This record gives sequence, C-alpha cells and structure tokens, in this order.
Amino acid sequence: MVIPGRAMATFRLALIQLQVSSIKSDNVTRACGLVREAATQGAKIVSLPECFNSPYGTKYFPEYAEKIPGESTQKLSEVAKECSIYLIGGSIPEKDAGKLYNTCAVFGPDGTLLVKYRKLHLFDIDVPGKITFQESETLSPGDSFSTFDTPYCRVGLGICYDMRFAELAQVYAQRGCQLLVYPGAFNMTTGPAHWELLQRGRAVDNQVYVATASPARDDQASYVAWGHSTIVSPWGDILAKAGTEETIVCSDIDLKKLAEIRQQIPIFSQKRSDLYAVEAKKP
Repeated sequence: MVIPGRAMATFRLALIQLQVSSIKSDNVTRACGLVREAATQGAKIVSLPECFNSPYGTKYFPEYAEKIPGESTQKLSEVAKECSIYLIGGSIPEKDAGKLYNTCAVFGPDGTLLVKYRKLHLFDIDVPGKITFQESETLSPGDSFSTFDTPYCRVGLGICYDMRFAELAQVYAQRGCQLLVYPGAFNMTTGPAHWELLQRGRAVDNQVYVATASPARDDQASYVAWGHSTIVSPWGDILAKAGTEETIVCSDIDLKKLAEIRQQIPIFSQKRSDLYAVEAKKP
C-alpha cells in the first residue's frame, strides 16, 4: 500500500565496489553488469567508485583519459536507461581542452547526462614513510559545485579527497541536499585512520546521508585502495559497509528519518550567522 504523499520517502541506494584491472573495456563491462545486478535488488540510485575504468595513479591518468561524452560514459548512459536508474559514474580521467580532470558523470533514468563534476581538491599529500602522492602532477582541479535532483531528494557530489573539506558539504546542505555521494579511493594509510570518521562527521555536521564508493582492494596494485564502501545515516550510524572484495552494498534511505533528526536537533536554524558563515563564491 502506498501512503499518499509518502511514496518517495524511502528509496534504495547501491554502491558498486569494483575490482579495477588494467583493461579498461573489462572494467566498464563488469561495472555495467554490477549496476544491472544492483537494479534487480531494487536500487534507484547507484554509484560506481572513483577511477572505475582505470588503475589509480598519475602515470595512468593520461593513458586512460577520455572525453565526456565518450566510450566509457556512453556505456553508463546506456545501462542507466536500460535499468531506469540514476547512475553516479564514480569517476574517470577526463581530457578536455588539453587538460586532465578527475570527473564524475551522472546519468538519469532516460540515459541523459545530468551533471558532470570535476574533483575540486587535488590529492597532493606527503606522509613521511607512509605515502606521497601528487594528483596535480597530471590533473587540473574543477571549479564548480554539482548537485542533481531526483524524485527522492537532491544529491551533492564530491570525489575522495573532497570529503576532507567540510565547507563543500556545508554548501551542499545549504543548497538542499539530503544525500552526499563521494566516490573515493582512500589508501592503506588514510583509510583506517579517516575514511569512516570523515563520512560520519560530514553526515552528523550536516544532517545528511553520506555514501562513499571505493574500488575493491588489490594488494598487487601500485596504489592499494582501502575499500570499505559505506553508507552513513544523518545520525552517524553505519547503515551498510563493504569489506575489501568486489561487492554491491545497498541500504534504504529514509528521508522521513532525516526530517525527524533535523526537527529534533535543529542546527540549521540555530547557526550564528551574525558571527560566522560558509559562503559559496560561485553559483
């Protein structure tokens, strides 16, 4: 029985934790197969992981980069339409006007490209004796926010390192997002330390659902992803969490629960805008 006005209060979200190989066509084919499987499990919004069609690494980005629309994203468009779902295409290395970006393309249930999000904060870190990585060696940063609307809720996008920047999540919350999705590939140093902590922090700070889609772990890869794709509630509860292997993680997203939390702890109306503000400088 459908309760009037409540039809869209819950929906199923699925995250694809894909085992990424060096063969692009295999990655895309397997990703689309897992998207179909998630749709048969009732998922209405599905996300792939960061860098799903390519190994993650600065030496790989130029070799695997494509234009959008292009070969990989065309397949995503087709499977989104076939399954009649919203498909968040993780990310791929995108080439455009002589530059490379780490880019997420989102497709609607009719296969149309809804938004394209380019990673804003490049992963340039140096933890002595642990990990040094410089995305800026080959990638350029994006310069715009990306949200898209569904019959369920508005969704805000970030990619991996973007999750460390609380201001981005705050801007998305100000813009009415109730779900934030971060395709990401934390590593064996930052993963155990901060992966879950950051997701729960963003969720509780902004009273939103937060989802992270990671590649599966490959211990032989030059960059070893942490895995553990996760869905977190606005209360900070872990609703679903993968291990390290290739899998599909699903959870029902309850927007009535979100509304109750915001009513019980009304932080948005209690912010001291006379003292501080997070301001978006671009539309």
